[in-house]
Order: sequence, then structure tokens, then C-alpha cells
Amino acid sequence: MTTGYLTRAVHFSASHRYYRPEWSEEENRRRFGPAALPEGHGHNYRCEVTLCGRIDAQAGVVMDLPQLDRLLDEEIIGRFHNRNINSAVPEFGPGRDLPTTENLAAYILEKIRPRLPAGVRVHRVRVREDRDLWSDVYGSDQPS
Repeated sequence: MTTGYLTRAVHFSASHRYYRPEWSEEENRRRFGPAALPEGHGHNYRCEVTLCGRIDAQAGVVMDLPQLDRLLDEEIIGRFHNRNINSAVPEFGPGRDLPTTENLAAYILEKIRPRLPAGVRVHRVRVREDRDLWSDVYGSDQPS
């Protein structure tokens, strides 16, 4: 059986703020620059999810695309699109993880992984904040 890699990209617009409540205002601004401003700022994100698994001999796919699209719509679009990440997602709330591209990619990987069909694994999640900044998190080597 041949292993295939399938990538689907989705887009969402969201705002966020980098801020550690245990640090002073000055320290936050020094470390995060304009990203620490109280009003936050937004991005048009692109999130790529790459899955790996055996290519089904009859259907010719790693995973049914409508099923994958529903999953990504629920776990990514429904959770982040047109929202403030800090207030919409408790894991990125005050004093919790900062909504960096690295943390967003890791979070998305963990949300998607348990919802995949048997034999399908997350190979990579890439979150692109803009044309020049993105992060990749790899999951293929981790148990399902």
C-alpha cells in the first residue's frame, strides 16, 4: 500500500494580542512591540493541514475531502474566524498561552488529531500569519 500526503488549506481572519499579565506594561511592549497594545491587531491567516496515510485503493484518497472540510471548518474556521483569539479561545486567554503562530499550529494539531479516521495521521500543521511569517508543527512521529 502506498502512503500519501494530503494538504488542505483554509483561511481565517482573526485578531490577537501578545501580553503577559505578570509582566509590566513596559516589559510587554519591549518584548512584543506593537503586538502588546491593548487593542490588539489582526491578520488574514492561512492554515495548511497535511495528513498522511494509506491511499484507499477504491476511492484513491487518504481521507474523504468532505469529511476533512467539515473537520477543518469546525476546528479552525468556526473557532477562529472573525474573532479575537484571546477572548474566543480559553487556552489563549489572559495568563495562558500566547496566540503565536507556533502555539496556534500546536493547538490546531491537538484538536484535529483525535478526530481523524483510523490510519490517518497529522503530518504537519502550518499557520501563516502573513506572507513572510509562518510556523510549522509536525505530528507524524507522535502517536495518534
